[in-house]
Amino acid sequence: MAQIFNAPSKAILKSQIAEHIAETPKEDRDNSNAPLYEPLPADRFFDRELSWLKFNKRVLELAQDESVPILERANFAAIFASNLDEFFMVRVAGLKRRIDTGLAVTAASGLSPRQQLRAISEQAHQLQDEHAHYVIDHILPDLARENIILLRWSQLTITEQEKLSRFFRLQVFPVLTPLAVDPAHPFPYISGNSLNLAVLVENPASGKSHFARVKIPDNMPRLVPVDDMTEDDSGNVRYGFVTMENLIIAHLESLFPGMIIKEARSFRVTRNEDIDVEEDDAENLLNAMEKELLRRRFGPPIRLEISDSTSPFLSHLLASQLGVSDDEVYRLPSPLDFTVLFELGAIDRADLKYPKFIPATNRQIAEVESSRAQDIFASIREHDILLHHPYDSFSTSVQAFLAQAAADPKVLAIKQTLYRTSSNSPIIDALVDAAHAGKQVLALVEIKARFDEDANIAWARKLERAGVHVVYGIVGLKTHCKLSLVVRQEADGLRRYCHVGTGNYNPKTARLYTDLGLLTCDPVVGQDLTRLFNQLSGYAPKSSFHRLLVAPRTVRTGLIERIRREENAAREGKPAWIKIKVNSIVDEATIDALYRASQAGVKIDIVERGICSLKPGVPGMSDNIRVHSILGRFLEHSRIYAFANSQGPQIGEGPASGPEVWIGSADLMHRNLDRRVEALIRVTAPDQIEELINYVDLQMADTTSSWHMQSDGTYVRHSRDNEGKPLLDSQEELIRRHTRKPRGRIRVQH
Repeated sequence: MAQIFNAPSKAILKSQIAEHIAETPKEDRDNSNAPLYEPLPADRFFDRELSWLKFNKRVLELAQDESVPILERANFAAIFASNLDEFFMVRVAGLKRRIDTGLAVTAASGLSPRQQLRAISEQAHQLQDEHAHYVIDHILPDLARENIILLRWSQLTITEQEKLSRFFRLQVFPVLTPLAVDPAHPFPYISGNSLNLAVLVENPASGKSHFARVKIPDNMPRLVPVDDMTEDDSGNVRYGFVTMENLIIAHLESLFPGMIIKEARSFRVTRNEDIDVEEDDAENLLNAMEKELLRRRFGPPIRLEISDSTSPFLSHLLASQLGVSDDEVYRLPSPLDFTVLFELGAIDRADLKYPKFIPATNRQIAEVESSRAQDIFASIREHDILLHHPYDSFSTSVQAFLAQAAADPKVLAIKQTLYRTSSNSPIIDALVDAAHAGKQVLALVEIKARFDEDANIAWARKLERAGVHVVYGIVGLKTHCKLSLVVRQEADGLRRYCHVGTGNYNPKTARLYTDLGLLTCDPVVGQDLTRLFNQLSGYAPKSSFHRLLVAPRTVRTGLIERIRREENAAREGKPAWIKIKVNSIVDEATIDALYRASQAGVKIDIVERGICSLKPGVPGMSDNIRVHSILGRFLEHSRIYAFANSQGPQIGEGPASGPEVWIGSADLMHRNLDRRVEALIRVTAPDQIEELINYVDLQMADTTSSWHMQSDGTYVRHSRDNEGKPLLDSQEELIRRHTRKPRGRIRVQH
């Protein structure tokens, strides 16, 4: 099925990338009507890997922001650690693998692969050291001031030690397996991201020292509670904890009876966990993926974290046995692995967290619900519904849409893409119920969704057992688009109800991520989704779309066409602007088109959360481009592409008045535009177009708290005005506006 979307081979991708970073785009060289461009500077792109590290630095800045509630600061510190783990497991691991195999090429930034690796190592060492010391020197003391205390064994009372010793004997000791290293026992395999103790023991009879490894159980909480939630003399509840590794260290004599414990230090290994399935050779993608997941557990080490109090002897032993170089060793203060701070989220201290927020039912759905007992289909028939999660409830909109479709006897078929979903997913349950009710149900499950592969394989098999037609996508492409299609028999014939979104069908992340979605029964969209699902599940190579742009065929070309339309309008003296909101912007061809538009006088505003390879504000190249970054309580995940000048919404139509706005699943990255099936949908309702444009304006406003990207790649945080007053938090403002009745439109005061 690779031919359906003409999925590019690796060789084709390499030639495409080379073409993208040529000084003059090929489309311009071949188009005699295109303006004659001066060559753009060779150093016009920031390195994507180093840009990602700057993104994680912004996450760390949220952990360092004392205006943020302390448990939320601890959560941001844990997010920083989790993000960095994944960066090493995938990005650094992939770069090292390409260097080792001789496949690495010079990046668009001009850095050679080894230069990239050196720069990553230098910045990652600095960032991780800053993060660890900030947690220990500031976050843990700030938590302690709120009676949330990480205790050392020596700080416990005799009664507390006796209580935890009993817990150790009954619950922990039976689980532990000390592994000795000697001529009969080789150095053990250390699983990726596991926390371990490196122990040196001495045999008093022989005087010889021996090494042993003890793995900290990863199926038990790492924070062991000391207290029984009792109040102190002041009426305050203390939440005291010791780490599991400290509890084990305090009882090592029971693991090595008769031996002298000379040293015990924690360490942690990060391994290459990227997935690489040769799909062209895999007759059964499901089986191939299961084998690759097994292999992933044994990827080579790429980072060793060790306690900074570890002796030189033990440090050298670990590094040499694991085969890591000096620059891959990260010496950090204990405790290691601050993802442990996620466990503090269960503490019942609402005063130390963001104010509780309950998403509201979308106004259009609620209005019809009041008179028709939540008939989602009736709401959609009245007007396209623009959803903005988490401010609009996912459960009373998308989830209710699929649940109603599963239960409605008039519904004949449901077609659904699934990239990531939650455990105990109500979306899966709805599809299963629909299949049991005799409806035709198609689920396109992307089993190559990174780090969700195991879960998606399990979902796929559950759906197949229920009678759902399960498709695993297209060879060479990940299916990342967010689509639902419901076919319903009505009095005037079949009607198709559609949902196109920017986020996953995951009720859990829908409460934490900002995403957009469009519910519509527009026959044009219904036809588009029918054709797209036919491409995904069968053979329909010549399908065309009217309100969709679909990668890898038309997203890049469609966006560049619209960027050039703005460029031409500016050259003709007409008003021209572009507003973009994405997670990341890396694609060189699109960036070059934005540079050309800026040179023509187009005003370009970009809101990005993560990576940005574009250089804003460079005289003569990007004077008219501004880039702001928004991070906060919710993870910004929606994508919006807005243009001042539009064409008719249907193919063949002439010019249309007013701006043109698209939302969907695609970021401006090579993987989205070349190696994934992505979908953008055009929003056509004037009030929704205005709402989306004003949303970008809200986040770009100088009165809104954000990070402003500079032309040298640094980010300057703007969180207070000249008088020291906090700037507007766009997410808190949207919470306020969506909980207000009736919901007002977003407007920005200029």
